[in-house]
Parts: sequence; structure tokens; C-alpha cells
Amino acid sequence: MRSDQIPDLKIIKEGQVIIRARNLRAAANFIPAKSFRARRHYYSNEENGLLYVPKGQAQNPQAQMFSDPNMAMDMMKKNLSMIIPQTLTFAWVNFFFSGFVAAKIPFPLTQRFRAMLQNGIDLSTVDVSYVSSRSWYFLNLFGLRGLFSLILGEDNATDDTQRMMQMGGFGFDPTRSLGAEKDNLDIVQHDWALPKFEQRAEAVLKKLVS
Repeated sequence: MRSDQIPDLKIIKEGQVIIRARNLRAAANFIPAKSFRARRHYYSNEENGLLYVPKGQAQNPQAQMFSDPNMAMDMMKKNLSMIIPQTLTFAWVNFFFSGFVAAKIPFPLTQRFRAMLQNGIDLSTVDVSYVSSRSWYFLNLFGLRGLFSLILGEDNATDDTQRMMQMGGFGFDPTRSLGAEKDNLDIVQHDWALPKFEQRAEAVLKKLVS
């Protein structure tokens, strides 16, 4: 179901620039102030900064997706690769295990949780802490992303769909991400975290020796 479309080199490069700028923000206080200012100027200056995007070069991700039919087809394939197996699994669980109790929550719950935990059981006398098989399926479906990544790999259809949902379903907008990262980097206040580090380390060693 995966397409053989070659990723856009420009988008990959801009994504790597964003990662490097985030690493600079995270470790800003562990480099001297002069080095931090030089790196920030390298990323944020409005002449040739890596994070600066002129207003005329901004791209619309929706228009980019609709102008490239391969991108829309790839999104449809990734959605189908996740929706079809989940639909078949839910139909199998609903057919064979509808009305069964699959688990019990080890602590009391209020009546508001009944609709969520006892889907498929039409008995109001059952304690709310019992979980029906249908509800148990949904709890596992939305709570086992880590297991899916372990079994299917980090770059699987589930992760791709989650990534598309986070991006609004219309592709990655590098212009907006570059601008946001530039603003975040501009407002960082440098606070040198290692002043007189050698003297402090020497004092600590003297205390340990004595």
C-alpha cells in the first residue's frame, strides 16, 4: 500500500533545520553567550537565515496537496491500510463476543462510565467496573500504539495516520513551522548554566578528597 514516491528534498532539509534549531534552544544555556548569539543569527537573520522565509515564498499546503494527485492517493492508501483491518477486527469481535464481560476495573467508578465501559451489555444491574468485550476492544485499539510501533516498526501505517491527523490532514506546512521555530528561537533568553565550571568542579573534588 505504500507508494514509491520520492520525498521532496526541500521538505526534508527544512525539517532537519527545525530539529537543529530545537536542539539549539534546548541546549542554549550550556554554550557561551557569544556562541549562542552567533548560532541564533545564523538561523534567524532576515538576510540569509535558515529559518527566515520571505512572505512571497509562503506555500499553501492544501493547494500543494490538490495539485499533486500522488500525495492525495498516498494519503488514501495509508488511511485504508489502517481502517480496513480495524473494521474487520471489530466485526469479528462484535460477532463472536458481543455481550461478554472481558475484564474488571480494580477500583470503583461512577455511572457516567457505564456507556464507555459496557458497550453491548444492556443490563443496568451490572457493576460499572466490569468491561464488555466490545469496550475492551476500543480501549486496546486506542491504547496500544506503543505495541503497534514495537511489532510493526516505528514507521507504520498507524503512526502515519496519527501524523496526518496532527497536521490537519493536508500535508506538512514547512513555512509555518519555520516561522514558528524562528519566533521561539528569537525569544530565548540566554542564561549561562556553567559559570566558573572548572573552579566549581575543583571545589567539589576537594570536598570529596577531604
